[in-house]
Amino acid sequence: MCKRFSFIASEEKVKQELGVPVTNNLRWSYNVAPTQHAYVILSDSPTRLQYITWGLVPSNSRDGNNTGKLINARKEGIAVSSSFRIPIRSQRCLILADSFYCWEKRGLEDIPYRVAMENQSLMLFAGIWDVWYKGDYAVKSFSIITKPTTGELKEIVPRMPVVIHKKEDQLNWLEDIALSKVQSIIDLKDPDVYKFYKISPEIDSIQKNDASLHTLLE
Repeated sequence: MCKRFSFIASEEKVKQELGVPVTNNLRWSYNVAPTQHAYVILSDSPTRLQYITWGLVPSNSRDGNNTGKLINARKEGIAVSSSFRIPIRSQRCLILADSFYCWEKRGLEDIPYRVAMENQSLMLFAGIWDVWYKGDYAVKSFSIITKPTTGELKEIVPRMPVVIHKKEDQLNWLEDIALSKVQSIIDLKDPDVYKFYKISPEIDSIQKNDASLHTLLE
């Protein structure tokens, strides 16, 4: 499960790595939590950065409330899930992050870790999105696709976000491709490119949002 991540990147870094224009000052967050907004690139507008809600609100929702229950979409069975089967076919997105957080279970303790790229590049999570309408009022929202953890990180936590590493796969993810191709991107093996380390338990509070959350805990 992915329940927190961070996005700390300059406008120049986003332009350079993703090739999308940035027209406004980016809003940084060291502690993006469910039901909050985050930066994404949607399949219906692959050259534009959008700022939408984390936690999928399906288009057929009765009230449009974001309860935070659909923040993640497990890759297993995503193609037949009632909430995800349509978005995975036609409404995919990339979620911008520079790291995500996970918790190692040790007895009664939950030990928090930060996971980032060794080369400090952006992370692009595979996601799905939807839009809910009430008259002319529209709410766009997304879920992060997760998978069983691989590599050394699996000793810490059982699941992690699907990160799309290659530029070609990122572009394909946003295009109108067959479900078999979508599945092949989700199933790509993760390269050994992550670093992870213990951080302060203050990450547990959504009120905490500063650079200290990225500091190695000795």
